[in-house]
Amino acid sequence: MAGLYDLTLAETRAALAKGDVSPTELASAYINAVEAARPLNAFITETPEIAMDMAKAAEARLARGEGGAMEGIPIGVKDLFCTKGVPSTAGSHILDGFVPTYESTVTAKLFAAGAVMLGKCNMDEFAMGSANMTSYYGPVENPWRSAAASNKKLVPGGSSGGSASAVAAHAVLAATGTDTGGSIRQPAAFTGIVGLKPTYGRCSRWGVVAFASSLDQAGPMTRTVRDAAIMLGAMAGHDPKDSTSVNRPVPDYEAAIGGDLRNLRIGVPREYRVEGMPAEIDDLWRQGIAWLKDAGARIVDISLPHTKYALPTYYIVAPAEASSNLARYDGVRYGLRVDGATLQEMYENTRAEGFGAEVRRRVMIGTYVLSAGYYDAYYLQAQKVRTRIAEDFHKAWESVDAILTPTAPSAAFAQGEKMDDPIAMYLNDVFTVPASLAGLPAISVPAGLSKDGLPLGLHVIGRPFDEETVLQVGQALEDAAAFDAKPGFLAG
Repeated sequence: MAGLYDLTLAETRAALAKGDVSPTELASAYINAVEAARPLNAFITETPEIAMDMAKAAEARLARGEGGAMEGIPIGVKDLFCTKGVPSTAGSHILDGFVPTYESTVTAKLFAAGAVMLGKCNMDEFAMGSANMTSYYGPVENPWRSAAASNKKLVPGGSSGGSASAVAAHAVLAATGTDTGGSIRQPAAFTGIVGLKPTYGRCSRWGVVAFASSLDQAGPMTRTVRDAAIMLGAMAGHDPKDSTSVNRPVPDYEAAIGGDLRNLRIGVPREYRVEGMPAEIDDLWRQGIAWLKDAGARIVDISLPHTKYALPTYYIVAPAEASSNLARYDGVRYGLRVDGATLQEMYENTRAEGFGAEVRRRVMIGTYVLSAGYYDAYYLQAQKVRTRIAEDFHKAWESVDAILTPTAPSAAFAQGEKMDDPIAMYLNDVFTVPASLAGLPAISVPAGLSKDGLPLGLHVIGRPFDEETVLQVGQALEDAAAFDAKPGFLAG
């Protein structure tokens, strides 16, 4: 079928429904695309046999008129999601050999809706990173190239960089990601795709390898806003196995897309104009404001005064929770084991060899801020500031319906840059972290190109459990931007 790889998820769904292409034909084509994309290192494990079996089952359901919302759609799954019978590594050496006997709730929902898994996507180790450079299985490459230095490989952002790269390269139609402080939205901006972080509690965390339990949230990574709405509808829902999962109905997200913005108030927070922000990021933000104004929205200047404390707060809370969550990896129950003369030595050897440098750094930070004498000074204070950040947003919702900001402070940078400066790397999340700390839904939409021809994203934050408005505003930005640039590397 001509142009098969250029079809969006929604367009492919329609083609499948009309019989223009069969699920097995589609799966076969995308298996080839995954193979063609191997130079990007976007996958840790490819699952072509499983994909074909799933496609055959989807074909039978469609023939019976029983197709689900994602019937026959080939996707990638971030390797943070446990998949029954398929290795699930979280990008870490310490989970070598771990093959779950159960399925994460999110992937189970997607497969029940008919999705076809092409493989497990590469990621920063335990989702810790903003560049996808920390994976034990090697860095992921961005399919885009800078016009100024076309010979340099670029990062796709992180931690969901493998998912982002696979979607951008047309190796999959969509992919799952997880977002702790921006790990869906920042890589989406770096690769020119759509990334949606739902409200905390909207998608189950059961079966998702934990980084920071009060922040982690699964979400879709797609080519368009409509595709994100379709995929989120299949992923979301209450899960009694997850105590943080919220028991409320899942709306028809796709139906929320469209219509004008005449009754919407869009907030523009002054604190997001950070010192040293590149002019092209500020210009894109101003363009986004103009687009929404032209669509009928009313622009409202707002203040989120505690924004400047968000990044240091996040890098106390997240490592503290990581330190606690990663204590379970000891070489006894699953994954890697490095023997020692004593039990203590076995623990030390396993964790020293199994964890990479960034994970060890964050475990050390987390252990320090939770230790006696420092808990009150660091962790407890950070939690108080987190409450203030959430209160800033709560106050803002009295006067606005959504908030517009840039997604990231720069376009994608070269592999190896910033690796010797953890603080510079952490600053990549400066615009995304506040919404994560407050548990809010947010979307990144590709909206333009940098002076070097690299994608830049705009970021919409919404009220808790108001993904519909986030998607509506995101669609308006997508329509106005008419972003149709493609990366130099396309697998399809």
